[in-house]
Amino acid sequence: MATTFSTLSESVERPSGGPRLDQAIHPAGRWLFLAALVGGLAYAGISIFTDTAQVGEQMATGVFLFLGLALLIALGFEFVNGFHDTANAVATVIYTNSMPASVAVVWSGFFNFLGVMFSSGAVAYSIITLLPVDLILHVGSNAGFAMIFALLLAAVLWNLATWYVGLPNSSSHALIGSILGVGFANQLLSSGKGGTAGVDWGQAEKVLSALLFSPMIGFIGALLLLLAMKLVLRNPKLYTEPEANTPPPRGIRALLIATCTAVSFAHGGNDGQKGMGLIMLILIGCAPTAYALNRTMPESATPAFVASATTAANAFAAKSGGAGSGVEAARATLTVALQTKQAASPAVYGAVDTLSRDVSQRIGGYGSLEKVPATATPNLRNDMYLVLDTTRLLTKDAAAAKAFSEPELKAIGDYQANLERGTRYIPLWVKITVALALGLGTMVGWKRIVVTVGERIGKTHLTYGMGASAELMAAGTILLAQNYGLPVSTTHILTSGVAGASVANGAGLRAKTVGSMALAWVMTLPVAMALSGGLYWLLLTLLDAFGAR
Repeated sequence: MATTFSTLSESVERPSGGPRLDQAIHPAGRWLFLAALVGGLAYAGISIFTDTAQVGEQMATGVFLFLGLALLIALGFEFVNGFHDTANAVATVIYTNSMPASVAVVWSGFFNFLGVMFSSGAVAYSIITLLPVDLILHVGSNAGFAMIFALLLAAVLWNLATWYVGLPNSSSHALIGSILGVGFANQLLSSGKGGTAGVDWGQAEKVLSALLFSPMIGFIGALLLLLAMKLVLRNPKLYTEPEANTPPPRGIRALLIATCTAVSFAHGGNDGQKGMGLIMLILIGCAPTAYALNRTMPESATPAFVASATTAANAFAAKSGGAGSGVEAARATLTVALQTKQAASPAVYGAVDTLSRDVSQRIGGYGSLEKVPATATPNLRNDMYLVLDTTRLLTKDAAAAKAFSEPELKAIGDYQANLERGTRYIPLWVKITVALALGLGTMVGWKRIVVTVGERIGKTHLTYGMGASAELMAAGTILLAQNYGLPVSTTHILTSGVAGASVANGAGLRAKTVGSMALAWVMTLPVAMALSGGLYWLLLTLLDAFGAR
């Protein structure tokens, strides 16, 4: 594999219309970059200190330092993601002479930043649901921190390895493989449970299906789009190699810059959320009082929350057949239901009823989530998580959902929305720091993969039409996936689009490059799983050796 990949990082003769990739950066740019980097880290530290102080949570020095290290690794993943994936957006504008390379990467970084800032957070929590239930519930434990460190380090290591050889690999693919590896290893190491119960294979199938089919959509879509362009837009300049160092006509140039902007924005909106979700897990584990619950929810929302909880609890009580239990027993029942993905039973209905009433009584008694005391925060958050994910498991099961009437399903949906608003939120400072990490990352180390995308996929130079069709399909596919909360790979979609456009333009494909990319695509999942699973086992072994588990 090393021999195959090494060919991608070797220098090659630039094509006649090849761009300049070696322009020096102005010293002022370096200082601005450093200022933004240091300022972002300082902003994160000040925000954490302020948030914890406002709720009266005092973190020990060791915990604060541990939190700082974990955040650095999580932000490091987003930084690496940025410079690993920059080529997906900028290769086309650089190789069609639409923008100078130095301007293109800054432009892309800015719109990656905006993409993160305007993201919804849906993708962030769709990634988190892949993690084992017991580790999410006890993310503040040493095993929970070992999980986070293992999956982040595994994803970063694989990203760096593929970047080093100039291979367009998917950061999303690597992260998802790392998460699955930790879940699988956690269950293998847990006594008395099956080897695969720690992985939510239903959610994994949904996520992996998106990763599988999105490149096919990129390839076929870009191919068909370019063929359609040739029928409608008959300007031959669109489909021939650009003249050396000559920018395209104004309209074509505007189109290519617009598609670069769209891909950058879409990439930020989808990939930035993955780091957000992991950072929230770290914050919940280290500072649960400040971050486990959405304390920004107004007190005026409490009556509606209590009412929705009561209505939903009544719906579950009616299906429980009188199967009631205490709060502790209800927690255990729902935990097992989530682990086994078997929730359609009277015992589970009764447990949801019991825990829902208990949650609503506690929140109603405190008056709002903001007033929940520090000692009650972790348990309340876990109970809300258990109820939310169990009810979602039930309503997503078509057979189980038929047991409820339309009004009951609506009441359950309203309750789920309130639970989600109370537990699944992302502070503004987290968005800003992730946006900075991803945006700044796009400005570093981009050259290796830009060359691969621009020169080594098709047998001829990238044309205006090829670049536009590939990026239009990439941006549209990513934005659509984000709307449905699906994590997809910008790298896979864009490079597949370039390949499809090359075929449509009669350019043909470079077998060696496409073979290396396909090999990386196949290998990423098992390698990331093996890396994260092995690191998780190693960290747990070290914790046991020091008696810290």
